[in-house]
Amino acid sequence: MVLAQYLKKVGNWIAPPPKKSDDGRDQWPSRAAFLLAAMGGCAGQGNLIRYPSVVYNNYGLQWFIPYLIAIFIVAIPALILEISIGQAYRGGTVIAFNNISRRLKGVGLGPILVSFIVTQYFTVNLAWIMNYFRNSFISPLPWENRIDEFYMGDVVANVDPIPGSLTVGNKNVEAYTKYPGVAVIGETVGWSAFIWFLIWISIFRGVGLTGRVVYFTMGLPIITTIIFVGRALSLDNASAGVRLLWATWRGGQLASGTVWQTAVGQVFFSTGIGFGYFTSYASYNAKHSNAVMDAVLICGSNVLFENFAAFAVFGVVGYLQKWPQDGERLGAFVVGFLTLPEAVLHMPGANFWAFLLFFTLVVLGFSSAFVMLDAVATLVVDSGLKVSRPIVVTVLTLVSFLMCLPYCTEFGYYLLDGIDRWINNILLIFVVWSEVVSATTVYRWDDIMKQTGIYAFCVYNLGYFGGQIVGVAVSHGREDPKVGAGAGFGVYLGCTLLSVLLATTPDVPAPSVWDRHPLLRRFWFLALYSGNQLRRDLNAVVGGGSNWNIPRFWPILLRYVSAPILAIIFSFAYPEFHTLRYDPLMITGFILSHICLLFILIGFVFPRYYDVFIPPTRRSEGSEETIVNESKEQDVIVRADSPVSLP
Repeated sequence: MVLAQYLKKVGNWIAPPPKKSDDGRDQWPSRAAFLLAAMGGCAGQGNLIRYPSVVYNNYGLQWFIPYLIAIFIVAIPALILEISIGQAYRGGTVIAFNNISRRLKGVGLGPILVSFIVTQYFTVNLAWIMNYFRNSFISPLPWENRIDEFYMGDVVANVDPIPGSLTVGNKNVEAYTKYPGVAVIGETVGWSAFIWFLIWISIFRGVGLTGRVVYFTMGLPIITTIIFVGRALSLDNASAGVRLLWATWRGGQLASGTVWQTAVGQVFFSTGIGFGYFTSYASYNAKHSNAVMDAVLICGSNVLFENFAAFAVFGVVGYLQKWPQDGERLGAFVVGFLTLPEAVLHMPGANFWAFLLFFTLVVLGFSSAFVMLDAVATLVVDSGLKVSRPIVVTVLTLVSFLMCLPYCTEFGYYLLDGIDRWINNILLIFVVWSEVVSATTVYRWDDIMKQTGIYAFCVYNLGYFGGQIVGVAVSHGREDPKVGAGAGFGVYLGCTLLSVLLATTPDVPAPSVWDRHPLLRRFWFLALYSGNQLRRDLNAVVGGGSNWNIPRFWPILLRYVSAPILAIIFSFAYPEFHTLRYDPLMITGFILSHICLLFILIGFVFPRYYDVFIPPTRRSEGSEETIVNESKEQDVIVRADSPVSLP
């Protein structure tokens, strides 16, 4: 009996039950735990592997212009949205978007689909790194003098495919790619099972245990990265590699659309917006936490970490004298699996540096993997299913492990490439686009229609969405972005003018300058009311007092800057697929991403189908009666220490 009590105490110390908020929801043990968990989702292999590869291909100070612009106009605004709605509406993505509108449950499901699919093949990538980690204890290192052969032959161990092709002019498929290897690779399966076990250990008890794990998964990689950067910068000729990035200016590159597309893509990949875990984790915050500051801190720390880590790679680039060549681009995995392993071969104590490198990569990747599965677990637990969280996490882990097995085969590397390419280029971009657009278009749309009429509302949004569709379609069809931009703006401006003429004059005043003329008042309600009201309602919960308020320009930035940019990037995927449609695994990824898109759209047309993800007691949230230009009463919670004023 005494032994059992002692073991229970030890178990509660190692895996403590989570604290409870006033509303009964689990709560992080501290704000630092939330920030570290969220930063862990950001700071993964994308920082140490993908980012240096992207920067290498676009080297020079000019890179930071599109990169920082993407941070400020896409990443931070979207992150503020994801954190604020999770914290204010006390639930994962489906519950949060249901509070914005009952027709947005599909939009809330989208990030969960992304996380569930990505985490399955992400763990296989970690299994490959574990293979390197195991071999880092062998001396001499087994990839010496055979870098490429070791990676593709020993680690990935895939059988070479028989390439397919297209006919002249890419009009038809001449031959489809064939994959003769179908066997399962035992070591990859074993390491994948090990990674899934670690994921299960980290999240099965909830945020109480996860809040402790993140101190390890974030603290240790920071220390090891600092050590590795110091060693890389001490190598001969390392300064030449650093100057390649920080002391080179190639302004002509800014005229290329590629560098802008690459910068936005990297920001998406490294910050983790669109995966759902920021909303899920923010729902475990205290309701009045400083969400806007947290979003800036998370995004800012990610920028600092990946640019600091880049010093290690560019020090190695200078040491190996692997200068960029025109027409040759470095793949996203080359730095992690080829360049850095080659560098450690030339360092005294090569086994130690190999161990440090791959240990860091494993821990960084692991911290990203478990937050993605945790977002899925939050969805199931929040649905009100009468099953404990440990059972939910156990079942999800076992199912995910079984679903990762196709990536552990002799064609798994190519399957991973096919799924990853289209999940990121199509599904992820669409998910974030749907988040920023729907939140600033659909929120409290009844208020808009009461003030302007349904016809004006429909015509305006026909122009808004139609302008984006027509713009990208004409740009690709005519192969002239200027013509496409003109066509898109033309559709939008034409419909905007017509909608303002059709609208009834609102009987509720608009803010400041927008109330000087009836036509301006109509335009404000049609174009700006929804996003501005969401900002006000969220600020009533996450702002006020000493907290940062969501700024006034935030909804305009989301709807009229971030969304069109995302629509343009989304459109690039289809011409790319047209040139790869001879590969069955590319086709598989392309189809899978569109099936997920269909699930998102079904939620808008048939929202009741997704009520299963929301407890019966919370399904009516978001459908309350509202008064135009006034915040929802249930969201206005006055703090004991200071009054909340609506900005």
